[in-house]
Amino acid sequence: MSIPQSGGGLIENRDQLAEYLAQGCKPRENWRIGTEHEKFGYTKDTHLPLPYEGPCSIKAMLEGLRDRFGWAEVTEAGNIIGLVKDGANVSLEPGGQLELSGAPLENIHQTCDEVNAHLKEVKEIADRIGAGFIGLGAAPEWSHEQMPMMPKGRYRLMTRYMGRVGTHGTQMMYRTCTVQVNLDFASESDMVQKFRVALALQPVATALFANSPFFEGKVNGHQSWRSRIWRDLDPARTGTLPFVFEPGMGFERYVDYALDVPMYFVYRDGEYIDALGQSFRDFLNGRLPALPGEMPTLSDWADHLTTIFPEARIKQYMEMRGADGGPWRRLCALPALWVGLLYDQSALDAAWDLCRDWDLETRENWRVMASVGGLHSEVGGRNMRDLAAEVLEIAESGLKARARAGVGGLLNDETHFLNALQETIADGRSPADELLAKYHGEWGGDLSRIYDEYSY
Repeated sequence: MSIPQSGGGLIENRDQLAEYLAQGCKPRENWRIGTEHEKFGYTKDTHLPLPYEGPCSIKAMLEGLRDRFGWAEVTEAGNIIGLVKDGANVSLEPGGQLELSGAPLENIHQTCDEVNAHLKEVKEIADRIGAGFIGLGAAPEWSHEQMPMMPKGRYRLMTRYMGRVGTHGTQMMYRTCTVQVNLDFASESDMVQKFRVALALQPVATALFANSPFFEGKVNGHQSWRSRIWRDLDPARTGTLPFVFEPGMGFERYVDYALDVPMYFVYRDGEYIDALGQSFRDFLNGRLPALPGEMPTLSDWADHLTTIFPEARIKQYMEMRGADGGPWRRLCALPALWVGLLYDQSALDAAWDLCRDWDLETRENWRVMASVGGLHSEVGGRNMRDLAAEVLEIAESGLKARARAGVGGLLNDETHFLNALQETIADGRSPADELLAKYHGEWGGDLSRIYDEYSY
């Protein structure tokens, strides 16, 4: 989850809200790639989640990364809650999931190098303190009662609110992990086309990256339990945003939507002030119950945008949010998928042609079926595996057109980062399928084997 935003002055008129989003528009040569990924930490001797404090803990991890690798600490109320260095940051999800939010980089070679360097650093400190880290979409065994709460005011507020508005909110907060990529847009019209493709084809990413078939020690009947959780979390701030596909979509229309999403908090002087369920529209008029008479800043608006959780969302860039966390090859494959689809105009047009005739029911059906059946799902007589194969072909063409060379020149362009996904299509097995085969086969139902075989 995001860290507090800063640097915005007072909002003097409503037009500034859309202008804030529009300020993200960049010429193609300035487009960048930012990858975020979360992972579960656990103690090697017990396989239980890492507590915040202690010799084998989240705090020990952050302090170790700070002291050994030169990260600068981020604190809240005297507690270390994150790290920053070279445009990247390490932050904590509510249950202690460790997240790397990478720097905005020019190509996927750089992004993958960044991910690999981070995982190497994490492993060195984890080995020293007796911890392990694993990439999955959902915690395979742990109950809610076993999860720690990180010392962040934002999470205390969210935990209280989640139980009022849905049935799976705290599961999302404490027991799921994702990998996502953040991408740029050139203009309002470019944003709209990319947003529509991102929302419509997000179920393809869900199916390809499905990696959470276990929950609370049992097979849960879904390829992606993480995706299932998001469907019953908070309807006011999740979903596939039907209005994005309607005429008139643009920055102003997204502002209308975001203003109707109930608030969580206002961040002031290092503290999170409870504004649960209150209205940013009232805030604009100086009538927010949490801060009577006070007007919002652009930082407050930026914070509010981080509390909206659709399958793809915009801030001053666009976030792809449909994939389960997973092994390192897939941490590089996700940006390859979306960069290939969205950063070349011919590929973007082809991707839109693939889904432009889908109606709301079709898009929603793909979303549901991707979480349940993954690559084995069907909607309207069409098979997800075949759809995913078409999407990958388009993404590969987009990466070839980008022609971003790695070590060895253009013979080593960005297309090889799709290899893991192409292998998935070839054998028709998602990561969840592989896990289930192990569980029912060589593991003999012993889910504890997952830690030794799938940790970083």
